[in-house]
Amino acid sequence: MASQNEEESNKMVVSALYEALSSRDGDTVHRLLAPAIERWFHGPHCHQQHMMRLLTGKSSNFTSTTAPSSFIFRPVSIFALGSLVLVEGRDRSRNVTWVHAWSVTEGIITHVREYFNTSVTVTRFEKSKTLLNSGGCRHVWESKLCGSVILVL
Repeated sequence: MASQNEEESNKMVVSALYEALSSRDGDTVHRLLAPAIERWFHGPHCHQQHMMRLLTGKSSNFTSTTAPSSFIFRPVSIFALGSLVLVEGRDRSRNVTWVHAWSVTEGIITHVREYFNTSVTVTRFEKSKTLLNSGGCRHVWESKLCGSVILVL
């Protein structure tokens, strides 16, 4: 089980990524990401490439602050559970909500799961006498902005 210090450190890494994306700091973005980051997407196809373009530096966000096609990720909440950091946000102008589930290993982001306009519930399966009667599954975190995908740890 991860310590609270490790979780805070992982949250800081992910927060630094969003700050770097917001300020168009490509060097910091690439320093925080594993060279071969794994990415998974769930949601409408029209939103599939927003984060990938930012992570690769191919987004208009890195060249213009007024580009109409640019998508700006502004986190509303950040929650860490061990190496998993969950970030939730909303873009009111596009009427979309999003959740990013980042995996952080030794200060480097190695994996991202991206969800658009989908509620996300994180559960953990455990062998416990108290949980056996309820199916052995407990909710750890649930998105609040979208009104369902279950991410199992």
